[in-house]
Amino acid sequence: MWEFTGQQSDSDGRTHCFLVLLGGSAGLIPEVGRRKFSESSRQSPQQSESILNDFELRLLNMFGLKRRPSPSKLAVVPQYMVDLYHLYSGNREQNLSRPRSALGKHLERSASNANTIRSFHHEESLEVLSSLSGKTTQQFFFNITSIPDSELVTSAELRIFRDQVMESITNGSTGYHRINIYEVLKPALSSKEPIMRLLDTRLVQHSLSKWESFDVSLALTRWTTEGHSNLGFVVEVVHLDSQSQEAKRHVRVSRSLHADEDSWPQMRPLLVTFSHDGNGNVLHTREKRQAKGKQRKKHKTSCRRYSLYVDFSDVGWNDWIVAPPGYHAFYCHGECPFPLADHLNSTNHAIVQTLVNSVNTNIPRACCVPTELSPISLLYLDEYEKIILKNYQDMVVEGCGCR
Repeated sequence: MWEFTGQQSDSDGRTHCFLVLLGGSAGLIPEVGRRKFSESSRQSPQQSESILNDFELRLLNMFGLKRRPSPSKLAVVPQYMVDLYHLYSGNREQNLSRPRSALGKHLERSASNANTIRSFHHEESLEVLSSLSGKTTQQFFFNITSIPDSELVTSAELRIFRDQVMESITNGSTGYHRINIYEVLKPALSSKEPIMRLLDTRLVQHSLSKWESFDVSLALTRWTTEGHSNLGFVVEVVHLDSQSQEAKRHVRVSRSLHADEDSWPQMRPLLVTFSHDGNGNVLHTREKRQAKGKQRKKHKTSCRRYSLYVDFSDVGWNDWIVAPPGYHAFYCHGECPFPLADHLNSTNHAIVQTLVNSVNTNIPRACCVPTELSPISLLYLDEYEKIILKNYQDMVVEGCGCR
C-alpha cells in the first residue's frame, strides 16, 4: 500500500489536495483490491489495468528486482541474516539469538559503507574435497552473478562454523587447529595444484563451538570490480596436534563430513557481501524512535499525520519478504487554511502561496505533505532465492506540514 499526492480542481474553481492509496498490482495486489481500484477510478477497466501494471513495475524497480520473487518452500534464511536485520532495524531486543559481539568482528567496519547485505551458499555440486595427512582441504564456489553491476561491493566475509571437538574435553586437551582461506587464482591443471593466494587465517581452539568470520574482501573486489574470473575459494583446515577422525570432522565445510543432516542448512559455509547501490544512506545500528511528546490540541481537519499500517500479507508479499511482516508507514492529510498556524510546519513559500490564495482562488492552497521521512530495513529473498538485507529510504512519515 503506497501513496501518491496531487491536486485537482472542482466546478467552483477550488483546488484540493488528494491522496491515492494503491494496494499493489498484477501479481502483487489481491483481486479484491484490484476491483476496488478499478471501480473507484475514472478510467476504463483496461486503463486501470495498465496503471496497476505500471505501478507493479515501479515497485519492483524500487526493490531492484526484475520480476516478482517466487521462492520455494525449501529456501533457507540464514540465522545470521535474521540477526543482522534485528540489529539494523532497531529490534535488537527481539529474537536476537546471540550477542552483538558474536556477529563478526568486522561487522561495523563492513557495514559503515554499505546499504545492502547479501548472503550466498556455495554450489555443493561443484565442491572438491580432499583429506591429506594432517589437514582437510575443500575448494568451493559461490555464484555471485545476482549482484547488480550498479552495486559497489565494499567488503565481504566468509563464515564457517566449527563444532567443539569432544575428545578435547574428555582428555583435557587444549589443542588448536588452523583455518586458512585462499582465493583460487588459476585452476589446477592435470596433476598440479591450483595457484592460490592466502586471504585470511585463524588459529582456533578445539574446545569451542562458534562461527568464524574471514575477510575475503580482496577476492570480491577482484571479481566484481576488476573483472577477474571467480574461481572460488579453498578452505584448508590444518590439524596441528591431532590426527584423529573426530578432529577432522569438526569444521562444517562439507555435508559429506557430518552425519547431522538436519543442522547442515543453517551450519553450511556462508558468503556475506556488503555493498552500496549509490542510493540512500548506509546501514547503521539504531534504536527504535521514541514516541513524540504530547502536542497541543489541533483542529481536527488541520494537516497532520494519520496511521497507515502496510501489511505485506495483504499485498501478497509475505512469501518473499522475510521481515518485517509489515510496517507503520503513516500518511499526511488535512487542510492548510489561511492563516497558516505555527504547528503546521510550513515553509515561507507555503505561507506566501496561502496568502495569495486568500485573495486569488486561481492560485491553489499549499498541500499537506510529508516533511520528514525515515528509512526501514527489509530482509527478503530475491528472484534467485538469495537473501538480501537492504536499507530503503523515505518509507515512514515522521512529520507532516503544509508545503
